[in-house]
Amino acid sequence: MLRNPFRSLVPALAGLLSSHVLVAQYATGLVEFQPGSGRSPALTNATAVLGEPSRITPGDFGGPVDPFSPPYAPEQLVSIGTGGSLTVRFDVPIRDNPLNPHGLDFSVFGSGGFLVTNDFDANFNYIGTPATDGTLFNPNSGSTRVRVSPDGTTWYTLDPALAPTVDDRFPTDGSGDFGTPIPPSLRPQPMGGLTLSQVRALYGGSGGGAAFDLAWARDDNGASVSLGSIQFVRIEVLTGRAEIDGFAAVTAVPEPGAVHLMVLGALAGTGWAWKRRNATQAH
Repeated sequence: MLRNPFRSLVPALAGLLSSHVLVAQYATGLVEFQPGSGRSPALTNATAVLGEPSRITPGDFGGPVDPFSPPYAPEQLVSIGTGGSLTVRFDVPIRDNPLNPHGLDFSVFGSGGFLVTNDFDANFNYIGTPATDGTLFNPNSGSTRVRVSPDGTTWYTLDPALAPTVDDRFPTDGSGDFGTPIPPSLRPQPMGGLTLSQVRALYGGSGGGAAFDLAWARDDNGASVSLGSIQFVRIEVLTGRAEIDGFAAVTAVPEPGAVHLMVLGALAGTGWAWKRRNATQAH
């Protein structure tokens, strides 16, 4: 009696499907913190950057984090001044994966938020639907450098000509997916006059942040370096100050149709071979 091959195929297909059902990975270890000069004296807890970026701001005046209401509490942020740096570790390596959304591999989340321009009534309620003029409050007006390392010893700089400034655009949206980066096409787009729902539509489900590609890695001589994966990220503040809320590795999730086609193709191929073998042995 021929054994049905579908039984043995099930574990393989389960592995195929589970490999495409991923969750965002966050920084898990604080390696080093150098405060720098000119930082905010209220934001000193460097371990605040570990784990998931903020979705809710605690306290009486807190609430959901969104691009108009960014995190600000001491338990959410750490401030890095000029000449300072912050180094974190990921337990799960961040991979340079061109299949990631927009080819980007990880994001860093800051404290900036979009300014809202609506006037208030006598009870301090917004007149009309709140909208932004497109500028940020509390952005990092200086410059940053992002470095990465596979082992915590050898470091590579992400090309400053391509890497965005940390703690600038784009404000965090706690209702979004931290594992989905902001579309690069959004960067030059004007945001003035947009409501929160319109900003979220442009975000495309992203949780915001500044996104980076490991393909931008350069050695000390400025030569391009191919890194399969890294586990350490360092933020260096060259001028100004940056306030950091968290880090997230970008997750690669292909279109559902692609997974279905792979599964159906595997089933069809196996089924055809089994039927042909069964018919041959029957004769």
